Amino acid sequence: MSRIPLVDILYSASKQVIGALQQKPSGTQRVVLVEFPRPGMQAIGLVTRTFHDAASGMEMAAVFVPTSPNPTSGYLELVPLKDVVPTEMTMDQAMTMIVSGGAIAPDKMTK
Repeated sequence: MSRIPLVDILYSASKQVIGALQQKPSGTQRVVLVEFPRPGMQAIGLVTRTFHDAASGMEMAAVFVPTSPNPTSGYLELVPLKDVVPTEMTMDQAMTMIVSGGAIAPDKMTK
Protein backbone atom coordinates (compact mmCIF):
# COMPACT_ATOMS: atom_id res chain seq x y z
CA MET A 1 0.00 0.00 0.00
CA SER A 2 2.83 2.41 0.80
CA ARG A 3 4.14 2.29 -2.76
CA ILE A 4 0.94 3.48 -4.47
CA PRO A 5 0.81 7.29 -4.90
CA LEU A 6 -2.07 8.99 -3.07
CA VAL A 7 -3.07 5.69 -1.41
CA ASP A 8 0.09 5.80 0.71
CA ILE A 9 -0.82 9.28 1.99
CA LEU A 10 -4.39 8.30 2.86
CA TYR A 11 -3.31 5.00 4.40
CA SER A 12 -0.62 6.67 6.51
CA ALA A 13 -2.97 9.44 7.65
CA SER A 14 -5.73 6.98 8.52
CA LYS A 15 -3.30 4.83 10.46
CA GLN A 16 -2.14 7.86 12.48
CA VAL A 17 -5.70 8.91 13.36
CA ILE A 18 -6.65 5.38 14.40
CA GLY A 19 -3.49 5.11 16.49
CA ALA A 20 -4.20 8.39 18.24
CA LEU A 21 -7.78 7.42 19.01
CA GLN A 22 -6.80 3.99 20.33
CA GLN A 23 -4.52 5.58 22.94
CA LYS A 24 -7.50 7.04 24.80
CA PRO A 25 -9.06 5.07 27.67
CA SER A 26 -11.54 2.50 26.41
CA GLY A 27 -15.22 3.34 26.63
CA THR A 28 -14.67 6.97 25.64
CA GLN A 29 -13.87 6.64 21.96
CA ARG A 30 -16.53 4.92 19.91
CA VAL A 31 -18.18 5.11 16.53
CA VAL A 32 -21.49 6.96 16.53
CA LEU A 33 -23.92 8.67 14.20
CA VAL A 34 -24.79 12.34 14.57
CA GLU A 35 -27.12 14.59 12.61
CA PHE A 36 -24.81 16.38 10.20
CA PRO A 37 -24.68 18.54 8.10
CA ARG A 38 -28.40 19.13 8.62
CA PRO A 39 -31.33 17.50 10.43
CA GLY A 40 -32.42 14.29 8.74
CA MET A 41 -28.92 13.40 7.53
CA GLN A 42 -26.45 11.36 9.55
CA ALA A 43 -22.67 11.28 9.55
CA ILE A 44 -20.23 8.86 11.09
CA GLY A 45 -18.53 10.41 14.09
CA LEU A 46 -15.92 9.37 16.60
CA VAL A 47 -16.54 10.26 20.23
CA THR A 48 -13.24 11.53 21.57
CA ARG A 49 -14.43 12.41 25.07
CA THR A 50 -17.49 13.18 27.15
CA PHE A 51 -17.93 15.97 29.67
CA HIS A 52 -20.48 17.76 31.82
CA ASP A 53 -21.57 21.22 30.61
CA ALA A 54 -21.64 23.40 33.73
CA ALA A 55 -23.93 26.02 32.15
CA SER A 56 -26.71 23.70 30.99
CA GLY A 57 -26.07 20.71 33.25
CA MET A 58 -26.13 18.40 30.21
CA GLU A 59 -23.78 15.54 29.46
CA MET A 60 -21.97 16.39 26.22
CA ALA A 61 -19.81 14.47 23.77
CA ALA A 62 -16.95 15.83 21.71
CA VAL A 63 -17.53 14.12 18.35
CA PHE A 64 -15.00 14.26 15.53
CA VAL A 65 -16.71 13.90 12.13
CA PRO A 66 -13.97 12.93 9.65
CA THR A 67 -14.20 13.92 6.00
CA SER A 68 -13.93 11.47 3.12
CA PRO A 69 -11.53 10.35 1.70
CA ASN A 70 -9.01 12.02 4.04
CA PRO A 71 -10.10 11.33 7.62
CA THR A 72 -7.37 13.49 9.14
CA SER A 73 -9.52 16.54 8.40
CA GLY A 74 -13.05 16.94 9.61
CA TYR A 75 -15.31 18.74 12.03
CA LEU A 76 -15.46 18.79 15.80
CA GLU A 77 -18.98 18.91 17.13
CA LEU A 78 -20.09 19.26 20.73
CA VAL A 79 -23.27 17.21 20.87
CA PRO A 80 -25.62 16.49 23.76
CA LEU A 81 -25.03 12.85 24.68
CA LYS A 82 -28.75 12.15 24.27
CA ASP A 83 -28.45 13.05 20.55
CA VAL A 84 -25.55 10.70 19.85
CA VAL A 85 -26.62 7.42 18.18
CA PRO A 86 -24.30 4.55 19.15
CA THR A 87 -23.33 1.95 16.53
CA GLU A 88 -21.68 -1.46 16.64
CA MET A 89 -19.07 -0.43 14.05
CA THR A 90 -15.44 -0.82 15.00
CA MET A 91 -12.99 2.01 14.53
CA ASP A 92 -11.36 0.07 11.66
CA GLN A 93 -14.70 -0.46 9.89
CA ALA A 94 -15.58 3.22 10.23
CA MET A 95 -12.22 4.39 8.89
CA THR A 96 -12.38 1.95 5.98
CA MET A 97 -15.86 3.19 5.10
CA ILE A 98 -14.76 6.84 5.30
CA VAL A 99 -11.56 6.40 3.28
CA SER A 100 -13.40 4.38 0.60
CA GLY A 101 -16.18 6.96 0.35
CA GLY A 102 -18.69 4.32 1.45
CA ALA A 103 -17.71 1.78 -1.21
CA ILE A 104 -16.43 -0.60 1.46
CA ALA A 105 -18.97 -0.79 4.26
CA PRO A 106 -20.60 -3.34 6.55
CA ASP A 107 -23.61 -5.10 4.99
CA LYS A 108 -25.78 -3.98 7.92
CA MET A 109 -25.47 -1.05 10.28
CA THR A 110 -26.76 -1.71 13.76
CA LYS A 111 -27.77 1.34 15.75
